This record gives sequence, structure tokens and C-alpha cells, in this order.
Amino acid sequence: MSTVTAVVLFGGVVLYAVFGGADFGAGFWDLTAGGASRGRRTRSLIDHSIGPVWEANHVWLIFCLVVLWTGFPAAFAAIMSTLFIPLGLAALGIVLRGSGFAFRKAVTSGEARRASGAAFAASSVVTPFFLGTVAGAIASGRVTVAGPPDAMGSWVNPTSMLGGALAVMTCAYLAAVFLAAEARARQMVDLEASFRWRALISAAIAGALAIAGIFILHADARRLFDRLVGPALPLVVVSGLAGAAALLLITPLSPRGLRFLAVLAVGAIVVGWGVAQYPYLLGTHLRIAEAAAPSGTLWSLLVIFVAAAGLCVPSLALLYVLQQKGELEGA
Repeated sequence: MSTVTAVVLFGGVVLYAVFGGADFGAGFWDLTAGGASRGRRTRSLIDHSIGPVWEANHVWLIFCLVVLWTGFPAAFAAIMSTLFIPLGLAALGIVLRGSGFAFRKAVTSGEARRASGAAFAASSVVTPFFLGTVAGAIASGRVTVAGPPDAMGSWVNPTSMLGGALAVMTCAYLAAVFLAAEARARQMVDLEASFRWRALISAAIAGALAIAGIFILHADARRLFDRLVGPALPLVVVSGLAGAAALLLITPLSPRGLRFLAVLAVGAIVVGWGVAQYPYLLGTHLRIAEAAAPSGTLWSLLVIFVAAAGLCVPSLALLYVLQQKGELEGA
């Protein structure tokens, strides 16, 4: 039961990485779109693409937190007491991002609109960075349940910095592919070409970071490195092949096919992290079975999960389908 619950928890992590990652990446390209006049059409495409769905994507973050603190309370306590700084900064970024995105559509003053847009765009970079540092801290075994927590060293280290940088560039790559597909569906040829180049550039940077990460993980997180080149290697290969295919086929492939390959590339590498970390919940500390709540709690949690999935997943699927068909325009 503890392993099943852990799989459910990590499924939420994968979904948030994909759907939330595309949202954060859109904010990255909003930040780099240029001035008000030059970036107007790019920002308009971003607004139309994420406007109907951006709030729904944080459902997966809430889901992960609920499952973690209910199913694995010892791990939740260790993570929150150790990584409260990056988690607090990520939470602040989520709040500022949502406020900025909402207010830049509502305010009429040019100065207030620019300030709201800047808050949205900057927070879209800050938030995935700090979430990436949290993932790096957990994966490298710097979060423990024994001894005093290291509030700074746990996330200010080579593996966490690598995780933060990779999170930002992965989100940027995912959003660039999604927005290129969106631009093609809207027959915006110039923006499609622009985002195609952005996808290539962000993929190249992410690839360079991944290559550098080989040496960083070998020196700083040896167990994670050994597991990534061991049991998790097939998933790493799938991720690389899917990402490369999305870039090579970005011109002839349909928008739906492009999105699928980009999601596969990101999802496979996140699942690979989970496989590399197994059977530990905190990198090199606290096995899943040791961290789990009593079996009655786990059974209750899974029953509630099935009921919630039956309600939420069809609703979210309908939302995304309507958004892709353009039937939410102006709603």
C-alpha cells in the first residue's frame, strides 16, 4: 500500500511538471518577448493559450501536498522544516504570478499593467527555479529526519542549483513547443517560426545543462547518478529521443503530435528521477515503507483519490479539449 500511494504521489508530481511546467515556461517567454510594442503579439498568444487553464494546473500541486502530508507525514515534516526557504519563495512566486496575470488584464493604467506583467513574467522564472532546487535537495539526500535541518546547505549546493536551472529551461522548452503548435493552429506563421527557434535554443541549453549535470551528479549525488545510468537509463533515453523527435518534426508534425512528444520528453525524465530514487522517499534517507502512515490511512487516502480522480479528471480533460478547440475564446 505504501508503494502504491507513493506511485500516486509521484503521478501528481509528473502531471504538475508537465501542465504547470508549460504554464511557467509561457511566463518565461513573456519575460523575454521584448518591449510593449515588439512583444504585443507574442504576449497575446501566450494569454490566449494559458488564460483558460492556468489556474487549473495548480490542482496537481495541491494534490501532491495533500497526499504527502497525509500518506507520508514524517517525510512531509522533514521537507517542510528543512526546505522552508525555497518552498516559501516558490509559494510567493505562485501568488505574485497569479496576481500579475490577473491584474494585467483588469487594470487600465499603462504603468500598472507593465508592473503586473513584470510580476507575472519574473515569477514564472523564479517559481520553477526554487521548485527545482527542492527536487535537487530531496534527490541528493540532503533532507533527513534525524538531526537538525540544514536550512541553507540543503538547497544551496551543486545538485539543487542544477535542478533549478534544468527546471527553468525544461519549462521553457515545453512551453516553446506548445506555443509553436498553438501558433500553427492559429495560422500565425511568423510566431510559429519564432517559437520553433526558441524551442531549439531552450533544448540546446537544457542539453548542455544535462551534460554538465553528469559530472555534477557524479561528484555530488553519487547514488542518484548510479541509478540514473542504471535502472532509470531507459527512461532517460526515451526522454532524450522524444525531445529530439519533437525538435526534428516541429515543422511537419501536427500540433497534437508535437505536444505529445514534448510531454513524453518531460514526463519520462521526471519518472526517471522517481525510479532512480526508489525505494527511498528522501533520496538516500527514509524508505517509502518507513515513512508511510498506517495502512488504514493509506486505504482511505486511495479511496478518496479514486473518487476525486473520477470527478476532476473528466472536468479537466473537457477544459483542455474546449481550450484546444478555441471554444473558450472570449468566455
